[in-house]
Amino acid sequence: MFNFVPGAGSKTLDDDTRKAIIATVLDAANREFMLLLRLPSPEQHAQVQARVTDLVHAELRKFTLTTETPVIEALVTDILRRLTGLGFLDALLPPVRTDLSEIAIYSTGLFQVMRKEQTTWETIPTTGDAAEVLRVLSLILGPQSKSLTEATPEIRAKLPSSEANPAGGRVTALHPCIVPGTGYPCVNIRLFEQKPVRPEWLLERKQMTREMMNYLQHAIAGGQRILICGSTSSGKTTLLSALCNFLPEQWRTVKIEDPSEIWIDRPNIQTIEARIVPPGSEVSSYSLRNGVDVAMRLSPDYLIVGEVRDGAAALALLRAASSGHPGSCTFHSESPADAFERMSMLMGTDCGISDRRAAQNIVSGLDMLVQLTKRGNRRQVTSIVKIDKQLHSGEPRYIPVFRLDEDTDPETPSWTRSAEEEHCLEENS
Repeated sequence: MFNFVPGAGSKTLDDDTRKAIIATVLDAANREFMLLLRLPSPEQHAQVQARVTDLVHAELRKFTLTTETPVIEALVTDILRRLTGLGFLDALLPPVRTDLSEIAIYSTGLFQVMRKEQTTWETIPTTGDAAEVLRVLSLILGPQSKSLTEATPEIRAKLPSSEANPAGGRVTALHPCIVPGTGYPCVNIRLFEQKPVRPEWLLERKQMTREMMNYLQHAIAGGQRILICGSTSSGKTTLLSALCNFLPEQWRTVKIEDPSEIWIDRPNIQTIEARIVPPGSEVSSYSLRNGVDVAMRLSPDYLIVGEVRDGAAALALLRAASSGHPGSCTFHSESPADAFERMSMLMGTDCGISDRRAAQNIVSGLDMLVQLTKRGNRRQVTSIVKIDKQLHSGEPRYIPVFRLDEDTDPETPSWTRSAEEEHCLEENS
């Protein structure tokens, strides 16, 4: 609640009165400006701000309330965010805040955020009521021809890019009809990096050593086919984004994502974005598999695929890699062995591929696997392994290159270069 200072004969502004003032001013401004409120120019924004300020003063006089200028400015800013911006979200997005990687809203009205470089959630004061959260979701979803309703209770969408947040973000929302609580939708917003990820950034955060980074640099530049694995929020996409800096500048690169979140700072990058639409829509879905299939006809030097989540996408990627299209992608798994088992299972379940054929596709289509994990507040590479091109008893063989010394403190990690790599190379030569 704002701390208004009452003058002679004035009253203290309670929460109900504050809401009434906001509602009246919003209604009047919407009637007066209408189309000006959609992406206003700086001049139009100043015009709206001046009028809102006048309306706020008029409402305060109506309720015989007086207050200091900073508090009035705060009230005007709150109303302007609802009129011309994304309401409560504006206070959590760049340029106001640039330290967040995720925003979560619970159906109970709990608000939490995750800061960059952190792996735990932090509860913050509730910044918008249920009606405000639903209104902001409508502003985000409307231009994408989507809506969160009882008929479509689950929505996946993009957070629109802006000058301060050019990469945008990923939005997942669940309607209150399927998330019991106090009327709030369940919302998760993953914010993408506002600028390209540089390799030095990972080294500063002790995600790996310089030797390991150099090794991966040579692998990328040499056209190696790399699978980056880890659990949720372990830094898979961030690592892949950083490694993309090592792609030779003359290479034509095609990246396929759902949604687009890898930012490569060069012009010769073609992005293909998957499109998932709700059931009953007249618009067709466009899957990662579709994107990989068409990418092979675009004459790429290198393919980049965002997280592979189904067997069709995995099979399409591995077939592309096996046919001479080098590339990299991310995959959810807890270890190299788990990656093999999960990818084989997905290809079997979704595509009817036998375990033997799935295994052969994996060893034919991948050269290297990088495994990530969360340790304390650090995201670190636990291993880099090569994938033997021969199956052993029907399963892939992983040749260790680097291993994290897991008994070391996350703040002072160390890694060991494996001698097994050289031994295996001699065996296979």
